[in-house]
Amino acid sequence: MKEKVDLIIVNATVYTVNDEFSKAQAFAVQDGKFIAVGTTDEIRDKYTSDQLIDADGRAITPGLIDAHCHFYGLGLNQQLVNLVGTTSFEEVLERVNEFHATNPKTFLRGRGWDQNDWEVKEFPTKTELDTLFPDIPVALERVDGHAYLVNQKALDMAGIDWSTKVEGGEIEKKWKDGFSGITGILIDNPMALIDSIMPSPTLGDKIKALKDAERICLNHGLTTVNDAGIDRNTIELIDSLQQVDELSIRVYAMVSNTKEDVDYFINKGPIKTDRLNVRSIKVYGDGALGSRGAALKEPYSDLPGHFGAMVTPVEEIESLANRLALSEYQMNTHAIGDSANIAVLRAYKKVLDGKEDRRWKIEHAQILTEGDFDYFEDGIIPSVQPTHATSDMYWAEDRLGERINGAYAYKTLLNKAGMVALGTDFPVEDVSPFLTFYAAVSRKDISGFPKEGFQVEEALSREETLKGMTIWAAYSNFEEDEKGSIEPGKFADFVIYDKDMMTVPLEEIPTIRAEQTFINGVVR
Repeated sequence: MKEKVDLIIVNATVYTVNDEFSKAQAFAVQDGKFIAVGTTDEIRDKYTSDQLIDADGRAITPGLIDAHCHFYGLGLNQQLVNLVGTTSFEEVLERVNEFHATNPKTFLRGRGWDQNDWEVKEFPTKTELDTLFPDIPVALERVDGHAYLVNQKALDMAGIDWSTKVEGGEIEKKWKDGFSGITGILIDNPMALIDSIMPSPTLGDKIKALKDAERICLNHGLTTVNDAGIDRNTIELIDSLQQVDELSIRVYAMVSNTKEDVDYFINKGPIKTDRLNVRSIKVYGDGALGSRGAALKEPYSDLPGHFGAMVTPVEEIESLANRLALSEYQMNTHAIGDSANIAVLRAYKKVLDGKEDRRWKIEHAQILTEGDFDYFEDGIIPSVQPTHATSDMYWAEDRLGERINGAYAYKTLLNKAGMVALGTDFPVEDVSPFLTFYAAVSRKDISGFPKEGFQVEEALSREETLKGMTIWAAYSNFEEDEKGSIEPGKFADFVIYDKDMMTVPLEEIPTIRAEQTFINGVVR
């Protein structure tokens, strides 16, 4: 007699991502977990179900994991002026004006501009914002989240003037092109002065943000997201929504590095449910390359005498590393520039010596010098975002000169570490994991540029890329025994696609759609 189960999938092209990276045709699901994987005949002969899906040959992978993103931030962004894709500062101003006309606010916020995409590739100034909005504070966040353009009203409310000094960033000043004084550009740590005067989102705003973010992610086949830096209140809200089944997506929450929250979670210890995992602290080493905040060993090639800056001083990173090494918590540190990377890697190595299986991560690991890659041989995991390479490739060499040869080096990192965890850093980049996959394998933008690929020797294979988005990402979260592959005993998180990313021509990968996304064997 056949065993009755909750769900059977047959006639599929199933990429199990098990140790052999084997393919299957079918599987059975019971109580939210895979219980058998095999051929269509094997599964049909042994199991029966009221819910049987004939996949008609379509590709299925484990549920996709974004190893570094800003899930809650993506949701909040849906409530702001969308400045992504603007091709000039004039277009930024047009979008802000249009938004304000239909969504009047007491504090006007937007996000997504990138001066590197404009004909004039320089930071704008606040002059036009002061004219358009003399009485309303305005803060427009750069796409990477590491710079604001604010108007004079916001500066006045935050108490920022000529004498204001903040370590770990820059309050830009300018004396040319008809402008004299504070430009309105704040890079890294000074942004906190503006954050302190922004109205806090209401509980309703927060819940809507989380649900909006989930909807977007599920539509792209993401079943687990690593939120790279959220506070205790947001983590507890996520948990409460998950507990009453108002939020289905699984969240690996990195606790933002504030003293209050770090103290709380270290004292409490890791928190683990089927949908929430809290066992890591997110630290910012330096800023971003696009805003010249990344900390470099030598000056920027396009700005003599400028080295970028550490957002968190090295001695604080070392102190926190020592404290976390004595706890069960993982340390996940944002490091872009070669100076930031080596500072963090040395801090890790010092405190992890003799400790087994800690899986601490370098988030981004974007620019390294040759000998520094060797640190990844000791169990440190590089968590990288392939679309950063194809977004930055147009201007990154201007910033770095010959150092570009050690940048976005995903294959080198893989060879040293034995794995890479892959993410997007959304909303800095597009949410789509298919763009991640395409960038990792092709090293091109969606127009096919450059023809031979950007530093194509650092491209990953399709198999390596899928592992980085599934089992290696799960391993980096200490979750490889419950997700990341289609195997009996693991959560039945999987995705059915309209095209097979493992076989279609490269140029078709960005157009792939997740037709159905399942969590615990239930379509979401």
